[in-house]
Amino acid sequence: MKYTIAVVDDHVLIANALKSIIANFEQFEVVLICENGKDFQEKLKSKPVPNIVLLDISMPVMDGFETAKWLKTTYPEVLIMALSMQSDEQSLINMIKNGAKGYMLKNIQPLELEKGLEMLVEKGYFFPDWASSKILTSISEDTINANLKINLSEREIEFLTYTVSEMTYKEIAECMFCSPRTIENYRDSLFEKLELKSRVGLAVYALKNGYAE
Repeated sequence: MKYTIAVVDDHVLIANALKSIIANFEQFEVVLICENGKDFQEKLKSKPVPNIVLLDISMPVMDGFETAKWLKTTYPEVLIMALSMQSDEQSLINMIKNGAKGYMLKNIQPLELEKGLEMLVEKGYFFPDWASSKILTSISEDTINANLKINLSEREIEFLTYTVSEMTYKEIAECMFCSPRTIENYRDSLFEKLELKSRVGLAVYALKNGYAE
C-alpha cells in the first residue's frame, strides 16, 4: 500500500514534475493535482481524501495558508507538507499555525523530498534544519502545561503570545509598552528557559502549549 499525495500548486509544470519524481518513490504516489485551494476543495467532492498534501504557499484564489487552515478543520488526519520557495520564518510560523506538519523548499533534491515524506509519515512531522532541532521535539499531539514545569513570568507569557504574529520585535515592544531592549531580554530569557534558538521555536512552543492561537 502506498501513501496517496495531492499536489496543490498553481505552477502546472512543477506539479506534473513532482508527480513524475514521486512516481519513482517506493512508498508514495500522486493521485491528485490541483491549481489552488479552491480547485482542491472542488476535486475532493468526487475524489478520495489523500494521506498527504504537498501544498504551495503563494497561489491565486485560495493560497496555502487558507488551504492549510481549511484542511486542519475539515480533514485533520491529512498530513500537510508545505513545499515553497519561501524560507522566511514568518511563512513557517503561519503554516505551522494553520496545521502544517512539514515544510520543505522547492530547490531540494528528489532524494531529500523522499526522505522528508518518509519522516512525515513515520514521525508525524518534518521541518528543515534552519527551524532548529528543538522545534521538532516541540511539535507533538500532546499539549503540556508548561507552567507546571518551567517558571515563566506573566510578561514572558505575554511576549510568547505575540511571537506567532507578523509584528517585529520593535512593534511588540510598543504593544507591551516597553523598550526593544526589554523585549530582547524576554526573548533571550525564554531561549534559555525553553532551550530554543529562534523565534520560530518560540512561536511553535506558544501554539502547542496554548499560549496563542
